[in-house]
This record gives sequence, C-alpha cells and structure tokens, in this order.
Amino acid sequence: MPDPSTYRPATGTIPESPGVYRFSDPRGRVIYVGKAKSLRQRLNSYFADLSGLHPRTRQMVTTAAKVEWTVVGTEVEALQLEYNWIKEYDPRFNVRYRDDKTYPVLAVTMNEEYPRLHVYRGPRRKGVRYFGPYAHAWAIRETLDMLLRVFPARTCSAGVFKRHGQIGRPCLLGYIDKCSAPCVGNVDAARHREIVEDFSDFLSGRTDRMVRDFERQMTEASDNLEFERAARLRDDLGALRRAMERQQVVLGDGTDADVVAFAEDELEAAVQVFHVRGGRVRGQRGWVIDKVEPTDTAQLVERFVIQFYGEQAGLAESADDAHQPVPKEILVPELPPEAEALTDWLSTLRGSRVGLRIPQRGDKRALAETVARNAKEAFQQHKLRRAGDLTARSAALQEIQEGLELDTAPLRIECVDISHVQGTNVVASLVVFEDGLARKSEYRRFEIKDAAERGDVASIAEVVRRRFRRYLAETGGYTGDGAPPDAESSGAVGDTASGAVEADAEPTVRTGIDPETGRPRKFAYAPNLLVVDGGKPQVDAAAAVLAELGITDVAVCGLAKRLEEVWLPDDEDPVILSRTSEGLYLLQRVRDEAHRFAITYHRQRRSKGMTASALDGVPGLGPARKQALLKHFGSVRKLRAAGAEEISQVPGLGRRTAEAVLAALGEGGPDNAQDVPGPSGPDGDRTQEPIGSEGR
Repeated sequence: MPDPSTYRPATGTIPESPGVYRFSDPRGRVIYVGKAKSLRQRLNSYFADLSGLHPRTRQMVTTAAKVEWTVVGTEVEALQLEYNWIKEYDPRFNVRYRDDKTYPVLAVTMNEEYPRLHVYRGPRRKGVRYFGPYAHAWAIRETLDMLLRVFPARTCSAGVFKRHGQIGRPCLLGYIDKCSAPCVGNVDAARHREIVEDFSDFLSGRTDRMVRDFERQMTEASDNLEFERAARLRDDLGALRRAMERQQVVLGDGTDADVVAFAEDELEAAVQVFHVRGGRVRGQRGWVIDKVEPTDTAQLVERFVIQFYGEQAGLAESADDAHQPVPKEILVPELPPEAEALTDWLSTLRGSRVGLRIPQRGDKRALAETVARNAKEAFQQHKLRRAGDLTARSAALQEIQEGLELDTAPLRIECVDISHVQGTNVVASLVVFEDGLARKSEYRRFEIKDAAERGDVASIAEVVRRRFRRYLAETGGYTGDGAPPDAESSGAVGDTASGAVEADAEPTVRTGIDPETGRPRKFAYAPNLLVVDGGKPQVDAAAAVLAELGITDVAVCGLAKRLEEVWLPDDEDPVILSRTSEGLYLLQRVRDEAHRFAITYHRQRRSKGMTASALDGVPGLGPARKQALLKHFGSVRKLRAAGAEEISQVPGLGRRTAEAVLAALGEGGPDNAQDVPGPSGPDGDRTQEPIGSEGR
C-alpha cells in the first residue's frame, strides 16, 4: 500500500490559485478528481494524519501514488474541467450520478428513417429522444396506447417492421388504425416523421395548441356535415385530455423547473428529482449513492448539479433533440458554497439565465417537501432491501467474521447503548439480532442508578455485568458469589415493557428452558458477538466484565460513531471495514437500533418524571386530578402561566387546591417549563426530536 508521504508535493510548490486536481494509482489510472478555490489548502488536507481522515478518503490517499493539478482562471472553468475529467476518466472514488437503470422511459428513435416509439431501460443513446422516466412501465404503455389513436406512429421492432414490409400486409395495429403502417407504404417517411414529431411535441408540453387545433378541426368538420370525421376528432380529443389528466398539475402554467431533494446518513445518500415542465410533473428519477468523503447536503447539491446537467447537456448536443437539457429553475434544499459560479455554468449550458434557489413558500415549497418525502421513502426502502436480502445478510456475517477474526460467523449479535441527559435518567438498551435480523421479542432495557458520577464507561460495564450474570444464573453457570443477579432489567416486545424479571432467592443449577412454561429463559442464550456503542474505553470495560465472570466464548467489539471504526479489546488501532461492506452496514444497523430503543425508553421515563414530579405532594391533588390538570393545560409550562381562577375551572378542583398548585410550582420544584436538552449517547451527541420519536 503506497504511503501518502512518498508522493506528497512540497507545500511551497502547490499554487494557491483555484484549480482541479487528480489522484492516480501506481498504474497511472485516475482514481479521484476534485476542484478547489485554493489548491494548496485543499491538497494539504489530504496529507494530514491518516487517523483523522474519513475512512473512504484514507482509502483513496493510500491507494494513490501521484497527485497532479491544473490551475484555471475562474471557478466556472474549474467546474467545467472537473466535469470533463470525471466524464473522461470515470474515477472509482468519485460519486457518479448515472442514469438509473430501473426507471423506464419512453424512447423515440429519431435517428431511424421511420422513428419508433417504445419503452426503454438503459443508458441513453445518440439520436434518441427520451420522455420520463416513469415510475412503472405499465404507465408508459397505457399512455402510449391511448395516444396511438391520435398519433399512429410505429411501435414495432426492426424485425417485425421488415417482415410485414416483405409480406405486404400490415400488423394488427395497422388494421385498427393505431399505426399508420409505413411498413407497407400507407404513409411515406416524411409524413410518418411528422406524426412522430407531433407526438413528441405533445409529450414535451405543447398540449394547449394541439387541443385548440383538434377543437377547431372538429368544429369545421361538423359545420361541413362531415360527422364521421368530427366523431373521430372528438374521440381523439378525449384521448388527449385523458393523457393530460395522468400528468399531475403542480405549479402554474409555464413553470419549467427541476425539484431536487436528498435523504442521507454518514455513508450513503438518496437523491430524488421531479421534472416539472409546463407546470406538470413530466418525470421522476432517483439514485442512491455512496459518500466518498465527509459531505454535507450543500456539497451533494453541487456534485449532483455538475454531473447530472453536464451529462444531460452532452447528450442533447449529440442527440437529434431540441429540448433544453437544463430547466429555467433548479430548486434545491441548500445552496452550495459556490452557487454563483454554478449558476453561471448552468446558464452557459442552457443559453439563458438559470435560477438556482431554495423554495421558501407557496406551491414550490410544498412540492419540495413532497420530493423530500419521496427521497426519504426511497432511502428507507433501499435500506430495507439490503437488510432483507438473504445473500447480503450472509455476506455481512461472513465479512464480520473475517474482519474481526472470529472463529465462527456471529449468528447472534447483541448491542448495548446508554442514553441520558447530562447524567440524569440514565437508561440502557440491549437489542438482539439473529441471522442479521432484529429479534424485538428479546430486546431488554435497564435503569442505571447512581451513574452521574461514574460516567458512560461504568454504565456500560454495569449493563454487561447484569446481563451476563443473569445468563449464568439461568444456565447454571452462576456460582452464587457476590450479589445476586439484578432484578431491575425488564423485557420488551418492540417498545412495550413486558414486566420486570424477578431474581431467585437462592441460585440453583438449571437449564435454559423454564420448566413451568417450557419456553427459553429470557437471558438463557449468550451472543456470539457483543457490540457496544463507543470506542476503546467502552470495549475494554465490557471485555473486563466478561473476563471477571469467566465468559470466554463471547467476542466483544465497539463501533465508534465519528469514523465508524470497529474497536477490539486490547488493540491499540481500530479495524477499518470497507464503507461498502455489508458487514459494516449490519453493525451500523445494530448500533442504530440500540440507540433508538434506548432513546425511546429514556424519553418515556423523562416525560413521566416531568409531568409528575412538579405536582407531587400538592395537598388535595391525587392522580385523577393531576391527570385532569395536565389534560386541560397540556403541559406544566402552560399550567404555571395560568392563574388560580383559571385552574379552579378544571372539573374537580376548587380555589384552595388551585392556589396550592401554584404555590407548589413556585416553590423551586423541578422547573419543568424550561427547555430540556435531548438525550445523548456515549459520545454526547444530542437529538432535538420530540418525545416519542424513533431513531436519531
């Protein structure tokens, strides 16, 4: 593996001007292309301490053997050169927004003598016009079938077209007037191309003019007593209107915009684009991409705009296509840092001014929120597909076994996470995954007492000790030394507590099956792998507890959030799994599920404490009246702001009780009206989600 210091250029030789740089591997193949306002500042960042780099960036700089750069005059030139190099070299470490192969489009082969209309999936080709993409192929076929009576263009393959030309008889579509039958000479090439161009104009949004033309022709035919022709035109007009109804009107007439939204996590991002032409959604497409280096939403926007519209412009130049590759407006969730230069570059591609902005209000804002929901849903479905795929799960378990050098694949994985607010209401979760899938019936949650002074590391140790002492007791391995197993932990099905686990008065030898119910005991099975949310201190604490209890057949690792590093006990350096590794993805899912479960339990306890503690001990205020007060005012904050007269109007409360409530709230009890920070994990990251929300 190349050492970055062997090819690092001297700092003084790197210009401070804007430019584009490229990293190459030992074989001379370009593996990454980037641009910078200051080449010196950007390139020096790649040669910092490797331990501080993003895993993907670390992999890139250790794969490369050379870095080169080109100085440019303006940021617009840098954008153009970066796009050209990415297109030319196809670097493996660059994010590529390629055409999605799963979305079908309607293709019109304008490069043929007799253009053909057909459903198509795959990369775009020269001389072909594309409409869409659509969500489903059947939607294209329904629309096409509806429009063929109005625009009877060829839809058959080259073989069918040639065969019917040889036999001199049209196909069925030719007999039912859904094809003009150019194969047998019913129309010449010029007339057939005219039909196809009218069809393309209709799908491009020039619908109002066509509707007016059909209405005028229908009226003229009726006036001339050509009733059969008028009836035909009436049916054609109805087909046009039904096709138009299938395209949802979302914005005012004439609006020409693309609406872009992202959903992302630390390693991946999903992008969704709605193409709005003439105020109607003409197409939708989406991708899920890997993040190459730490990338925020603004940087994702910049990468997307450069690559997507640069590619669209290149296709338009080489194709027999007159439509604009860049719309008048591009609506994005965040503006990139070089928005002005990006706008100038887009305007050059379009040939007129392009607006790049964030929608603030009205219909465009509402549509942007819709696109964002679609991006979030697509991202969630992508994760579920990965999680539900048997092959991917098997590969994940195999990669974990190899990466952590385990004797066997970790068919049962348990993960521990701690949640609290500044050391208060400290709770812990333990989640279980078997064969790569969550076993929610075996989730456990713990209350940690007196944890404020000890910290997260001690809390991790306590949870591990309690969990495995219970395991030893239920399988006959507990000897009775020391304190008996804890009874504070409770089981849960999903997020619903199922009651406390009682400890036996006397430790006895027993199997993992409860003789009374015939079911496995709640802590009877040990995991193959125990994961803790944290780094080296947390891992060492968990390993020390297992060693103390004499458990040697459970592997331990920790997953640190910052760089997604995997830590093993007694190792000074972490294990780095590939960012595209199914094994890393599974560990992240386990860790995130433990974090979600811990936060949910923490919020339940915090909410209960907030609503009850301030009103405890008020004379004459029992549980029923307390509940009535909270239901009437909604929160302690609003209750505190109310007067005695208003409180006394609550059914069941009198003036004296109302004054007692106000006195209790003003005597320095828990200030529940103050803002409370969100719960935090071992790394101190806080969430600002409302109580009851799931996940981070």
